[in-house]
Amino acid sequence: MCAGAAATAVLGGRLAAAGETPRPRVRLVFACFALQQDRPTWPHIGYDFTGDIDRVTKAMRQLCPEVEFLPAVAHGPDDAAKLLAAGEADRIDGYIVHQMNNWVRVMQTIAASGKPTLIADFPFSGSGGFLVFTAGLRRTHKNISIVSSTKVEDLAESAKCFQVLKTGGSVADFVAACDRVRRERTPALNAAPCKDDPLQVADVGQCLKAMKQAKLLTVGGKMQNVIKEIRELLGIEVIEIDFKEFAAAAADADPDKARSIAERWKKAACKVTLDDADATLEQSARLYLAQQALLAKHGAEAITINCLGGFYGGHLKGYPCLGFVELLDNGLVGACEADLLSSVTMIAMKHLVGRPGYISDPVMDTSKRQIIYAHCVATTKPFGPAGPANPFEILTHAEDRKGAAVRSFLPSGFMTTTLEIHPARREILCHRAKAVDNVVIDRACRTKLAAEVVGDIEKLFTYWDLYGWHRVTFYGDLREPVQELARALRFRFVEEA
Repeated sequence: MCAGAAATAVLGGRLAAAGETPRPRVRLVFACFALQQDRPTWPHIGYDFTGDIDRVTKAMRQLCPEVEFLPAVAHGPDDAAKLLAAGEADRIDGYIVHQMNNWVRVMQTIAASGKPTLIADFPFSGSGGFLVFTAGLRRTHKNISIVSSTKVEDLAESAKCFQVLKTGGSVADFVAACDRVRRERTPALNAAPCKDDPLQVADVGQCLKAMKQAKLLTVGGKMQNVIKEIRELLGIEVIEIDFKEFAAAAADADPDKARSIAERWKKAACKVTLDDADATLEQSARLYLAQQALLAKHGAEAITINCLGGFYGGHLKGYPCLGFVELLDNGLVGACEADLLSSVTMIAMKHLVGRPGYISDPVMDTSKRQIIYAHCVATTKPFGPAGPANPFEILTHAEDRKGAAVRSFLPSGFMTTTLEIHPARREILCHRAKAVDNVVIDRACRTKLAAEVVGDIEKLFTYWDLYGWHRVTFYGDLREPVQELARALRFRFVEEA
């Protein structure tokens, strides 16, 4: 019996002949909250994952016949634990976790098992959790590799690395092989030069002086607990406003002014796709007038609002997105989600280079060497209030299909600089990328600026757990001015790529 067992092995449901390497058995886990999206998060409410799961499963089996895939769906840690418990009986050699929703927690349980694990993003759907979770897991778990690509072929090529386990390779060998495949399949940077974009950079001392006179309003809470550090290290005063004050200002807004602003927005947009455009835009305009009123009342130049919490909690009757666009296009700061770090970054660059920032939730696509900056708010004057305007559309907020938001078609061919100033860490995080495209796909946020990463794209997977998902993108090569600002603040300048 022992000799017979040594001569044969199970190979994908049949006995492998002597000398033939058995196929690795890999659990292909699709991690989502529900097969049909039951909440307002990426990709959007009501989205049906069934077709994507079938497509990926079929493609993996066709592209990677060297591996036997056992598909499963997991909705959280309990499901992940059940799959692990069945792993020995099912002779599972390793796992692929396909992150279909941003914040569903499946990969953590599977990674903690120590089994060889490949974690893949479903772009414009699971990208936030993919970036934030894997950045932390890769610091503490040496059994995982990652795939962040819009091409299923890249996932299939990485999955072939499970064969290493059947030829005497270790878990470390598997991870190294996957990492090598990802690097080899990432194209080199296009050497074509960027379009000319001269900057007007302020004296850093004047910038710091202006920041110390700046006031930032945060409405309905705050994303980060860093008000003390912002005041002490940047000099910016943060004023907390409750939803009631903001809602009262919206209720007091002049209805004739709101209608006039709504009509102007509707005429300026190249397309408006809303069920009740007039009423929705007028409500957005009332929120913009409320933003204006509070900025004037408090002598502030920047406002950030807990927009999702306010809308879902019934405190706001619409989204403030169009008001933020208006503020940004006119040299002020309107910032999403009560994000204090991004807000102060925008204030700093407003005074250093006179340009608005674009807060986003980035997506990585190594198949094109791209980072795609996605959000439902974006300036339409990325070179500053006196610069040219680019086209935009008005649609619903992507995640819940309600309210009004903007798809801005930002210009291509220019260098961009993406930043986060973190006073608590005394750091400025920075990477650069060449703007190349505007992605239009009905998943995730409306505006999606695609840019080719300049520098080490592999390093760009590192800092998401430390800084969070948001980044702020500015047009222009700001690396040297920002380095000077970091020196003046005595902050560490961290190259993210």
